[in-house]
Amino acid sequence: MLDFYQEMVTDLLFDGDTITGVVTSTGVKVHAKTVVLTNGTFLNGLIHIGEQNFGGGRAGESAAIGLTALLQSKGFESGRMKTGTPPRVDGRSLDFSKMEEQPGDENPDKFSYSASTTPLTKQRPCHITHTSEEVHDTLRSGFDRSPMFNGAIKSTGPRYCPSIEDKINRFADKNRHQIFVEPEGWNTIEYYINGFSTSLPQDVQFEALRKVKGFESVKFFRPGYAIEYDYFPPVQLTHSLQTKLIKGLFFAGQINGTTGYEEAAAQGMMAGINAHLYHKGQAPFILQRNEAYIGVLIDDLITKGTEEPYRMFTSRAEYRTLLRQDNADLRLTERSFNLGLANQDRLEAVHNKIKDTAQLLNFYQTTSITPQEANPFLNEKNSAPIKQSDKMVKIYSRPNIGQAEMLQVEKVSSFITAHNFSQEVQEQVEIQIKYAGYIEKEKQNADKLNRLEAVKIPDNFDYHSLASLSHEAKEKLSTIQPKTISQASRISGINPSDISVLLVKLGR
Repeated sequence: MLDFYQEMVTDLLFDGDTITGVVTSTGVKVHAKTVVLTNGTFLNGLIHIGEQNFGGGRAGESAAIGLTALLQSKGFESGRMKTGTPPRVDGRSLDFSKMEEQPGDENPDKFSYSASTTPLTKQRPCHITHTSEEVHDTLRSGFDRSPMFNGAIKSTGPRYCPSIEDKINRFADKNRHQIFVEPEGWNTIEYYINGFSTSLPQDVQFEALRKVKGFESVKFFRPGYAIEYDYFPPVQLTHSLQTKLIKGLFFAGQINGTTGYEEAAAQGMMAGINAHLYHKGQAPFILQRNEAYIGVLIDDLITKGTEEPYRMFTSRAEYRTLLRQDNADLRLTERSFNLGLANQDRLEAVHNKIKDTAQLLNFYQTTSITPQEANPFLNEKNSAPIKQSDKMVKIYSRPNIGQAEMLQVEKVSSFITAHNFSQEVQEQVEIQIKYAGYIEKEKQNADKLNRLEAVKIPDNFDYHSLASLSHEAKEKLSTIQPKTISQASRISGINPSDISVLLVKLGR
C-alpha cells in the first residue's frame, strides 16, 4: 500500500554513511531504508519578478531551507541554477480569431502500446501569435529593472529555452518571435504563454503582452518569473541515481541539474525503481545508452556532469536509429515485466508482435514479385521498372515505395489479410526494411560498446598509481569513479591512450 504525508522535509537521518529517514518541519521523524530527493526548484529557491525577489519553490509555495547545508556537511558539492516560466492568463480574455490555430493530430496516437489506453477522439487546439518591434520596445523599457541584466541573477539558465528578454537581446536582428498559446487542460480557462518566459517587472510584462495580436484585453492569473535554486552536480551519483556518499539516498530531477518535465519524470521513475530494488537487496536496474533515451540521460549526467540545465535531445544519443518510438515496446516491455511492472498480457502482446513482424519480414525477403505486378506502381511513382522477377524486399526498400504500393500486389494483401497482421506490425516491417543498413550498423557499434561495458573497474580503483595516465585523466577518473571501461571512455578529457592504459592494467 502507498501512503502519502504532506509536509516540508527539513532534515535527514543518518547512521554513518547510510540514510535512515527524514524529519519534517514539525519534528515528525519518518524512518526509511531509502529516501529519494526530488526537490525540483525548491532548494533555497529565490523567485525574481523585476526588482522584487523573495523565497519560494514556485509561485505560492515556500522554498526548502536547510537541506543544502545539511548535504554539504556530508561532503556533497552543490551549485546554483536558474529557470523561468511565462505568465498564466485567462483564456476568456484572448481573441483567438487574430491568431493562427494549431490543431492537434488528424489521427491522434497513443504514447502507450497498452490495450488499456485508447487514443483521444478530440483535442483542444493551441494557437500561434507573434511579438513585434513595438512589443520588443516595451520589453526593453524594463531592462534596467530586469534581474537578468542588473546582476540580481548570477546563476546559469537553460540555453535552449531562453526568456523573451534574453531572445530580443541576443537576437536583436529579429523583429518578431513566435508565441505558442497553450490551454492548460480541458477543465480550466488557464493558458500557458509558451515563448514568453520572463522575469521583467509585472507592469512591463502586462503592457508588452497587451501589444501582442489577440492579447489586447489579456487578464493575468499570475506573472512570469525567474527562479534560482540549488542543485548537486550529478557526477556524485551512480547509474542507479543513488548517491556515492550516502547509501540508500537517491536524487532525481532538477536537483541533478536537469530541466524539463520529461527529464524529471524519467529520473523519478528510475530512482523509484532502484530505491525499491535497493530496499529488497537486489541489483540495480540500469538502462544502457543503446536501450533507451533514459540510459543516455543518466549516463550523460553521472559521467559528464552538467554546468547548465540539462535537456535531453535526440542528438545526444549516438544510437538514435535504435531508440525509435515504434520499437519502444520491443526494447523495454520485457525489462518492465521482469521488474513486475508490465503484466503477462502486455508481454505476450509484444512476443506476438515480434513473431508476426519476423513472419511478414520473411515473406518480403523470400517472395518474388514479377514485372507485371510491380511495374504499374513503379511507373506511377517514377521509379525504374524491373525487367525480371526480383525479391519483394528489394522493391520495398526503394525510398519512394511504401506500404500503400506493396498492398496493391494481390499476394501481399492476401498474405496480410490471411494472417491478420496489425498496422503496427506492417509499419514495423516497413521501417526494418527501409533502414536495415543503418540499423545493422548501429547494432554493431552498440555491441562494441557493450563489450567495453563488460570490462568492470574495481571500486575505489587507485588511478594515481598509474604513471602513464595523464594528470587530467587521474583527476577526472578519481572524481567520477566509473564502473566500466565504457563509461570511462565517455568522460570528457579521457583520450584513447588513457583507455589503453586502463585495459592493460586490468589485464585486457
